[in-house]
Amino acid sequence: MSGAYEGVGPEKTAEIAAKVEAFVRDVIVPYETDPRQDQHGPTDELVAEMKGKARAAGILTPHILPDGRHLSQRETAAVLKKSGLSILGPLAVNTNAPDEGNMFLLGKVGSPEIKERFLKPLVEGHGRSAFFMTEPADEDGAGSDPSMMKTTCRLDGNHWVINGRKKFITGAEGAIVGIVMAKSEATDGTGGACMFLVDLPDPAIRITRVLETIDDSMPGGHAEIEIDNLRVPADQMLGVAGEGFKYAQIRLSPARLSHCMRWYGAAVRANEIATDYANRRKAFGKPLVDHEGVGFMLADNLIDLKQAELMIDWCADVLDTGELGTAESSMAKVAVSEALSRVADRCVQVMGGTGITRDTMVEKFYREIRCFRIYDGPTEVHKWSLAKKIKRDWTRAQAG
Repeated sequence: MSGAYEGVGPEKTAEIAAKVEAFVRDVIVPYETDPRQDQHGPTDELVAEMKGKARAAGILTPHILPDGRHLSQRETAAVLKKSGLSILGPLAVNTNAPDEGNMFLLGKVGSPEIKERFLKPLVEGHGRSAFFMTEPADEDGAGSDPSMMKTTCRLDGNHWVINGRKKFITGAEGAIVGIVMAKSEATDGTGGACMFLVDLPDPAIRITRVLETIDDSMPGGHAEIEIDNLRVPADQMLGVAGEGFKYAQIRLSPARLSHCMRWYGAAVRANEIATDYANRRKAFGKPLVDHEGVGFMLADNLIDLKQAELMIDWCADVLDTGELGTAESSMAKVAVSEALSRVADRCVQVMGGTGITRDTMVEKFYREIRCFRIYDGPTEVHKWSLAKKIKRDWTRAQAG
């Protein structure tokens, strides 16, 4: 698993994407009413069953090839958009968050030993992972700003000892692999932000509660965590000491875009359901779609979906050049999350009372896509980051 991203070309990409779409629509959509789901996501039993069917169909982890090569970001977009046509789709084919982003990071930074021990089981779909970065706001911990990290690590012989609290850790309950981010204050060359790979569960990593949130699609939900004297062997550090913030950006830039890809698929499906409803349902002597108030909302959906698609592909092209693409991924995250949120909202409105019931998936799509505007940094944080870049660029231009 080299972490290289040579790509496979348009024909092979189209073939993979078509297989994923057919599998999601034909096999996974019927699971949407499966009772093995609660307020903290699908059960591990349900996920394992769906992954088994994806494995049998030859499309498990479709963005990573059997030889370890990763599809290009543009090619990944074509595949992940199709996986998102059902909320359960990314879980079934192993393109879901946080696993997809964690696999990306380990493929880029992990040593051969770390890839074999921690990455391989994730790629093969034998378990889930969690990314322990975000911290409680009431302690002024790291949220959208990783530099506020309060969780500490110190070297003790050939182990690192980690202490701290984390919050909004998606999928921690039930995960087999954890990536823990902490900060060392050492001045001997081991200082700065660090990342560590840990086997889960571990008695030193305690889930204090799983939060009640408006989304419920991610297994294990979003947890609060206490880390009490967690001892990690030195060879389980990801990369080198002090580079944790750099690694976070390596992960977060493409991860933001992956969210855009998956939720694009969800918005497409929501729009399909609303469009079908508007053409079948009649009011005041004609189909709803023939009323301008409804037809125009569906037209606006097409516009927003096309703009979102173009933004995803543009940002993917930037990342495929090898650039970190932090500004571009921020722009994509803002534009796509806001556009898809408008699409989901209009779908509810088009369907009226039916749109707020659980008789269709539109209500769930609405809740899940609304959360997308918060995941991996709220809209306002990304706009603030872009505004700072505008000022920096202007200052440099004046000086030069």
